[in-house]
Amino acid sequence: MRGTVLCESDERMALAEPVPVAYCNSAPQATCEVSLKDVLLNSSPRTAEPHNSEPGEDSKMEKCQVNSLGPKAFPPPGSSVWTTRRDGEVRLRMEEQGIGSEAPKTVHQLLQESVNKYSDYYALASKKDGQWIKLTYKMYYDECWKAAKSFLKLGLERFHGVGILGFNSAEWFIADIGAILAGGFAVGIYTTNSPEACHYVAENCSANVVVVENHKQLQKILEIEDRLPHLKGIVQYGEEIKEKRPNLYSWREFMELGRDVPDSRLREVIAAQKPNQCCTLIYTSGTTGQPKGVMLSHDNLTWTAAAAGRFIMLSDAQDRQEQVVSYLPLSHIAAQMSDIWSAMTFGVQVYFAQPDALKGSLVETLREVRPTAFLGVPRVWEKMEEKMKSVGMKSSALRRKVASWAKGVGLQTNLKRMNGCSEVPVNFRLARQLVYRKVRKAIGLDRCTKCYTGAAPITRDTLEFFLSLNIPVLELYGMSESSGPHTVSLPHAFKLGSCGKELTGCHTLIHKPDEDGVGEICFSGRHIFMGYLNMEDKTKEAIDEDGWLHSGDLGKHDKDGFLFITGRIKELIITAGGENIPPVPIEDAVKNAVPIISNAMLVGDKAKFLAMLLTLKCVVDAETGKPGDDLTPEALEFCQKLGSKATKVSEIISSKDKAVYAAIQKGISAVNERAVSNAQKVQKWILLEKDFSLFGGELGPTMKLKRPVVAQKYQDQISQFYTDIETPSGEPSTRP
Repeated sequence: MRGTVLCESDERMALAEPVPVAYCNSAPQATCEVSLKDVLLNSSPRTAEPHNSEPGEDSKMEKCQVNSLGPKAFPPPGSSVWTTRRDGEVRLRMEEQGIGSEAPKTVHQLLQESVNKYSDYYALASKKDGQWIKLTYKMYYDECWKAAKSFLKLGLERFHGVGILGFNSAEWFIADIGAILAGGFAVGIYTTNSPEACHYVAENCSANVVVVENHKQLQKILEIEDRLPHLKGIVQYGEEIKEKRPNLYSWREFMELGRDVPDSRLREVIAAQKPNQCCTLIYTSGTTGQPKGVMLSHDNLTWTAAAAGRFIMLSDAQDRQEQVVSYLPLSHIAAQMSDIWSAMTFGVQVYFAQPDALKGSLVETLREVRPTAFLGVPRVWEKMEEKMKSVGMKSSALRRKVASWAKGVGLQTNLKRMNGCSEVPVNFRLARQLVYRKVRKAIGLDRCTKCYTGAAPITRDTLEFFLSLNIPVLELYGMSESSGPHTVSLPHAFKLGSCGKELTGCHTLIHKPDEDGVGEICFSGRHIFMGYLNMEDKTKEAIDEDGWLHSGDLGKHDKDGFLFITGRIKELIITAGGENIPPVPIEDAVKNAVPIISNAMLVGDKAKFLAMLLTLKCVVDAETGKPGDDLTPEALEFCQKLGSKATKVSEIISSKDKAVYAAIQKGISAVNERAVSNAQKVQKWILLEKDFSLFGGELGPTMKLKRPVVAQKYQDQISQFYTDIETPSGEPSTRP
C-alpha cells in the first residue's frame, strides 16, 4: 500500500510479520469453552513487507467463493480475513502479545464467565408500573438459555436470522443472546423502518423468527410476512397480543415453547460454534443505496467489549458496579456494544429507559438511575443544551450572572486541564459548589465519570457548553464495520474536536496523506468485521488486499497521536474549479455564527460556487418527531433581540423578515471572512420551510444528514441557485 502514514504505535504491527494465524477447533465440550490450546497459532511463512498488516494473497483467495450455501469452490475455513458467506469462517487477526493475543471466546463463553463471576449481582432493571423489576446475572443467563431452546423449537436454523424490532428492553437482550446461543444471527431492525425496509432486512438475513415490541411494529411484519419464505414465527413482547393468529406468540408463550427441548440439544448447538463465525448482523442505515449486513463474529463482539471496557476503565462489578441507562437504538452497534457486550463483560447493571426517552422522559430516568457512564449521540447532548439554556433564560438576573461567571471559569479551567495543567483554582472550587454540582444533579449525571458522544459529528459549541459546566463530553469514533469503537477520548487524555486515540490492540493508518497529513482513515485489529453478507464486491471495496478496513473518512493525527476527522471522501464537494471542499466545517461554522439555524447543508458539487440550504430551530412534535412551525424558545429569544416579532418559521420566510435575514447574512459573511479561499465562501443561501428530521427522511436513525435525500428533495431550490448567469454577489437567494 503506497503513500501511507502509520500511527507510531502501528510501526511494530505493520512490520511484525510473520502474523500469527488463528484456526479455531470446535470446542470439545458442550460448554464451548475456548482455551489457548483450542487456538492454534501458526506463523505465516511470508517475509515481512512494510505497511502490511495481513497477508494479501489470503484476501484474494476468496474470489472464487459464492454468496449462497451452494457446493461451489471456496477457500478452506479461516484462511482469509474476510468472507461474505453466512456460514463462513475468517482467520482471526491475532497478535503475538498484549490484548490482541488473548484467547478468542464465543458469546456463550463470555456469558458463562459473567454468570460465574457476577451471579447474584443485578444485570437488568426494567420499570413496570412504577417499580424497577430486576434480573440478576444468574437469572439473565437462565432466561437466555430458555429463549435459545424456544428458538430451536420454532425451527431456527443455523446461520439464519432472528429479527428484533422494538425499543430497548430485557426481552430485546434475551432474544438477541438467545438467537446467538441457538446458532442463529441476532439482527436488530430500526423501529423507524417502513414495512419495506423491514422486509429488506428480514429477507436478506433469511429470518426464521421476528421479535416485535407491540401491535404497531407487528403490523409492519404482517404486511410483508407472505414475502418472507423463511419466516416460521413472530413473537411480541411489549404488550398483550390484540388478536390471535397462527405462529404469533406472546413473550410468555414463546418462553414456554422450549420447555421440552432437551438441554443436551442446545449444548450440541453451542459446542459447534466457533469464535471466528458470524453471530450478529448490523444493518448499516446507509445514506445511499440499500443497507449492508455487517457480519460480526463472536470474537468481534467478545474481544471488542473487553478491549473497549478496559480502555475507558470500566470498573469490574466486584470492585464497584457501573450503572448505565439503555435507550439508544439497539439495532446500532454503539448501543449494542455498550449496553449488551461491554456491560456483560464487566458486570454492569443496565436500566432500561421508557420508550419515549428521546421525546422527553430520558432526563427523568437519568435523575432516578444516576448512571456512572452515559453515551449520547450529538442530538441528545444538543437537546440537553437547548433545554438547559431555555431554563436558564427564565432565571433571575443574579442567577444568570452567577451562571455566566461559573461557565467562564469552567471553560478556562477545563481547557487548561486538557492541555496538561492540573492546578485547580479557588474560583473553580467555588463555582463547583455553587453551580456545577447542581447542574449535574438536575440532569442526573452527578455520579457520571464517563460522558461520551459518538455516531455523528458534534459541534465544538456544544462540547464547550458542557465543558464550561465541568461536564467533559468525550468523543469516540468507529463504525459498525469495526464492531463499534476504534478511537476513544479519555478524561485525562482528550482534545476538543478530536476523537481520541486508538483502543489498545487496534491500529490506524492514514492512506495517501496530503501535505497537511490528511488522508483516508484505515483500521486494523480484531474488531474488524468479517464482511458484508452476500456482498463480495462491497466487502472488497471496504477491506483492501493488506487487510485494512477503509473507513471512507478523511482525517489526520496530531503530534500527540490524537485523531482528527476532517470529512468524508464521498461528502467532499468538488467545485467546477476543481477545489476539494469538506462541507462539515463550513456548515458547523454557520450554525455557530447564527444560533437560530438548526441544520445547514452546503451544495456546489461541479458548480461555480457554493450555496447553502438552511433550516430554523423549531418545536418538534414529541409523538411523531415531525418538525412544526413554531420557533423554539432559543430561536424566539434570538428574534426578540433583533427586534423581530416573528414566532413561526413560516412568518419569517413569507415576510422575508428583514432583521432575521440580515442576521443570517451577517453570520455567513463572518464565516466567509475566515474562508481559506474564495472557492470556500458561501455565495447564496435559502431558508427551507421544514427542518430536517427522521420523519422527513433527511436524517438517518443516528441523526446523520442524508445528503443525497436532501439534494433530491430540494433539487429545484438548488438548481435555482445556479440559474442566474450573473456572478453571485453574496446576496441571499430569497426564492422560496
